[in-house]
Amino acid sequence: MISKKLQKAVDNNSTIREMFEEGKRLEKIYGKENVFNFSLGNPSVEVPKKVEDAFFEVLKEKDSTSLHGYTNNAGIEEVRSAISKSINKRFNTNFTEENIIMTTGAASGLNIIFKSILEKNNEVIVFAPYFMEYNYYISGYDGKVVVISPNTKTFQPNLEEFKKKINSKTKAVLINTPNNPTGVIYSEKTIKEMSKILEEKQKEFNHDIYLISDEPYRELVYDNKEVPFITKYYNNTFIVYSYSKSLSLPGERIGYVIVPTKMNDSKNIINALTISNRIIGAVNAPSIMQYVIGKCTDETVDISIYKKNRDILYNALLDYGFTSVKPEGAFYLFMKTPIADDKEFCKKAKEYNLLLVPGSSFGCSGYVRISYCVETKMLQKSLKAFKSLSDFYKK
Repeated sequence: MISKKLQKAVDNNSTIREMFEEGKRLEKIYGKENVFNFSLGNPSVEVPKKVEDAFFEVLKEKDSTSLHGYTNNAGIEEVRSAISKSINKRFNTNFTEENIIMTTGAASGLNIIFKSILEKNNEVIVFAPYFMEYNYYISGYDGKVVVISPNTKTFQPNLEEFKKKINSKTKAVLINTPNNPTGVIYSEKTIKEMSKILEEKQKEFNHDIYLISDEPYRELVYDNKEVPFITKYYNNTFIVYSYSKSLSLPGERIGYVIVPTKMNDSKNIINALTISNRIIGAVNAPSIMQYVIGKCTDETVDISIYKKNRDILYNALLDYGFTSVKPEGAFYLFMKTPIADDKEFCKKAKEYNLLLVPGSSFGCSGYVRISYCVETKMLQKSLKAFKSLSDFYKK
């Protein structure tokens, strides 16, 4: 018999499992080319050539012992140094390899942070809509999730409610920008106000409150928008990053955590994260991928493809009478449903072979997430189905 804690995760995962099975069922009936699956955030843009070349270079340059052996739990020093130099150049920061801990993706980065900082019943604040896996990451280390209700006008964080919900049990605040599922970038104004509130609350409760910025979509930004680099605004900030989206490498599980020297007790925090890397079972980030990343710190995928998809989808949905905030980054569109029951709307969408994710899965009912990291040809073909779905609700 499995643990009660994990049983909840198994039960809540049924929607995703059902969606996967439904997609396979529909493909058998109508053909894969006639099923429009917008449910998964799996990058559709090809891996940059330099990254693929780096794999072969690493295999030739490194002996098998160093290539396949254990690395420092915090990661290979030369790779961490290369990453810090790239970040410093781009964001005018002053990091070294000592500030970087290599991880098996952003998920692992978040887990080692929570393992390192959480005590039983510590609270972690999140802003709806949010990636629901956060619930399991936090509860897995006996923390409690506190959800701030969504600001559905702009999808910037609801800071008035945020200020009221911070209390003596608050240990951390977790943000995700550009955001999954809305594609919204949290503005500099928002980050400055949030940081000011946190500074005040740290003094009020006389303990550190950490701001954790989950940034796997940092490089996927459109229309010359900028993503504020959070360590510039608040000292007790963790940056969590993954190359899954920026290099189309989700299956390779490679990322890092930044711990600024300005963070209170930063050396002890860094040591804790390094040990947590080992304790959670990762031991170290994949060695080959670390070497590859060390050669490709400034590479990104061709985001013009995602931007094209965004523009086609966003403009078409508005023409059909749907409403949505325009995504500024990532590759998701968060559309308001014409009925209050978003799950019922997704059920109806399946009748048109459209697979969408209900917003309630992100803590924000009455919306659906549409993942447009798909082939443009498929996206264009799906528009007729979206139009028919719209027409149904206009009857």
